Amino acid sequence: MKKCYLISTEHLEKMLWFRREEDFKVGMNYVAIQAAANPKVTVLAFVLMSNHVHFVVMGDIEDVLAFVNQFKTRYSKYIQKKYGIKELLRRNKIHVKAVDPYEFESLQRVIAYIQMNPVAANICSHPVQYPWGTGNTFFNEAVPVAKHLGDYSKHALGRLLHSECDSLPPDWRITADGYILPQCYVDVVTVEKTFRSPNRMNYFYSSSSKARKRIESSEGNLPSFRDQIILAAMPDLCRTLFQKGGFDQLVTAERSELLRQLRFRFSADVRQMARVCGLTYAETARLLDSE
Repeated sequence: MKKCYLISTEHLEKMLWFRREEDFKVGMNYVAIQAAANPKVTVLAFVLMSNHVHFVVMGDIEDVLAFVNQFKTRYSKYIQKKYGIKELLRRNKIHVKAVDPYEFESLQRVIAYIQMNPVAANICSHPVQYPWGTGNTFFNEAVPVAKHLGDYSKHALGRLLHSECDSLPPDWRITADGYILPQCYVDVVTVEKTFRSPNRMNYFYSSSSKARKRIESSEGNLPSFRDQIILAAMPDLCRTLFQKGGFDQLVTAERSELLRQLRFRFSADVRQMARVCGLTYAETARLLDSE
């Protein structure tokens, strides 16, 4: 077996990788495109979170780093074109951790760790419910409704994927929602052989550090909303509460009140509010504490 690595990007404190659902779909397709463009790298699992991403991959370290850096570059260009944000991910550091696939349970725990990210964030109750990654990819006998890439013209496919896509196999499938199924480019067989059964995979989910984090969290039982839902609601709140067009137009007292409203209406914590408002953790905490 090739060397395995856990690749994690540093959490963005004041910005989001993915602001809307469409951005997640683009991110999913860019993973597929990079998998096709980097055949020496095998993708075992991944998850796209609002302000960071995780990959578990196999390959030589040079190829693995190229895979991740090219993914970041491709997505940065998309963000710049759509939102006018330059070099969003240039300084977004990546952390690399070697995983010994022959060490007892090490690979299983790493895969469970990244798959449990949305559960720990209170976005869903089980990884299979989270679409932006491989949570619903393993031990899944259901056949998703999807069309082959070869059914699209080159122009239509490029517009759908927001990228040139000459290297993509025509038998890969794309969902009605517009993203390529991870089953097409993820090594599902290796992962399922590693866990051996769905029950064993669920055991590692329930015993992962992310699961413990959710159980131990004082806010673990509160309702939670995804960053994108809060971000979409903020303009209406600004107009309703302050007759202003957005967060950037609010004065200090109004920003403090809006943050309190986000905490009350969405059970948002300080870190989530900082992300969606583009503030530092310290600035957000100060505004919440101000009278």
